Amino acid sequence: MRILGNILWIICGGFISWFSWIIAGCFWCITIVGIPVGFQCFKLASISLNPFGKEAESDGGCVSFVLNVIWFFVSGIELALINFILGCLLCITIVGIPFGKQFFKIAKVSLMPFGTTVRRVHFA
Repeated sequence: MRILGNILWIICGGFISWFSWIIAGCFWCITIVGIPVGFQCFKLASISLNPFGKEAESDGGCVSFVLNVIWFFVSGIELALINFILGCLLCITIVGIPFGKQFFKIAKVSLMPFGTTVRRVHFA
């Protein structure tokens, strides 16, 4: 079921979200100082490409907080807004509600990506 959800996810807007993370990562990697931020974007692009069966946990510290504040004003608002709008559009229909919930999860990660770890959830 998770595989089918991820395939439908890519068709229903997941590719747009993934591509926006990749573009943000490429822009951050232009400078030497931004390379760690760009790698974080590429890591979080994986949850954006196939979110079903993955969970994001936040456990950041002081350095993560400082990076999240900088991120929020430079790239976070745009990425969160894209995912939030796509989530709202998909939640209009009953069939799109599970996909909309995944977009809202990604929008939350888009606001504060540092200190966030993505892990696969195994169902018993």
